[in-house]
Amino acid sequence: MIKRMLIMLVLVGALAGGLYWFQNFKTKMIAKALSDYAAAPQTVSATEAGYQEWQPRLRAIGTLRASQGVDVTPSVPGVVEEISFESGQDVEAGALLVRLALNDSTSRLKQLEAAAELANSNYQRNLRQFREKIVSQASLDADASNVKSAQAEVAAQQALIDQKTVRAPFAGRLGIRQVDKGQYLNPGTAIVSLQAIDPMFVDFLLPQQALGEIAVGQPVKVAVDAFSDQTFSGKIVAINARVDTATRNIQVRASLSNPGRKLLPGMYATVDIATGAPKRLLTLPVTAITYNAYGNTVFVVEDGKDAEGKPVKKVKQTFVKTGETRGDQVAVLSGIAEKQTIVTAGQLKLTNGTAVVVDNTVQPPSRAVPVLPPR
Repeated sequence: MIKRMLIMLVLVGALAGGLYWFQNFKTKMIAKALSDYAAAPQTVSATEAGYQEWQPRLRAIGTLRASQGVDVTPSVPGVVEEISFESGQDVEAGALLVRLALNDSTSRLKQLEAAAELANSNYQRNLRQFREKIVSQASLDADASNVKSAQAEVAAQQALIDQKTVRAPFAGRLGIRQVDKGQYLNPGTAIVSLQAIDPMFVDFLLPQQALGEIAVGQPVKVAVDAFSDQTFSGKIVAINARVDTATRNIQVRASLSNPGRKLLPGMYATVDIATGAPKRLLTLPVTAITYNAYGNTVFVVEDGKDAEGKPVKKVKQTFVKTGETRGDQVAVLSGIAEKQTIVTAGQLKLTNGTAVVVDNTVQPPSRAVPVLPPR
């Protein structure tokens, strides 16, 4: 009986040991299978969060205009007899541009001058006779009036002849000629555009809240997409006396030198105005921030271990509070610390705890003032 009991106990112990070994073996095999099917690390680019000095700025889009600009037109009708300029030419103030045919204007002037001389002769003769009491004061006054009337007609005809000559009202650059020799012009017909392009003006709008941050004489920087690698310096010369009630914006005008004559009226420009003292801010590329309805997040790269206990880089999703944006960069007010490694590209394939491989062969742009692409 004892022998049978011992045999039974041995068999039960063997069965229990076998079950334990089998369960342990199954667990290890499942873990190994899961490790074999684990997702491969995702390749991302990353950067270290760091502090930068940011100068507070106001930025606006403006329009360039000439300091003086007109369409040169005749004030009297006539036929173009002479054209004395070329399209695109630089001219001085008073330079002859167009002369209209005089026709009988000169003959009419000579006729009026002769009439004025005759009226003056009659007046001088009657003046001598008046001193000798031969003619009355009324006759002398009539002769004096005739002299003044004749001289006024001469002056009017001379002014008409002068108006047949069209001159540049100020120094500047001419545009493209709009008339031809022999063409009849009515008063107000555009002959050519004349623009004084050095210095230039740039007009732009700012919100009324910016009034306390700007003043006449304050320096500005102007950039245009036609010359993306160059900025132009100027200063504020005028602030409008009223705020637009529809938009609550204030119009501002700045003047800037244009020695190379690169800037032309009508171009749009980006105006940058430095205000206040520089601020020290923690910054990241804009591409590092994931924006959603629940808040802005970043993926922080941290040291971790895989299923086999080997060291690996993993990401942790963290909420951050962002501030102003400048170019390709954004200020981060809270949520991360300096020198933490932050994913800048590849976030769409990441979740919290995903293993990653950092490859910075290609980095997204991170310029505080991005270069405008050429057109």
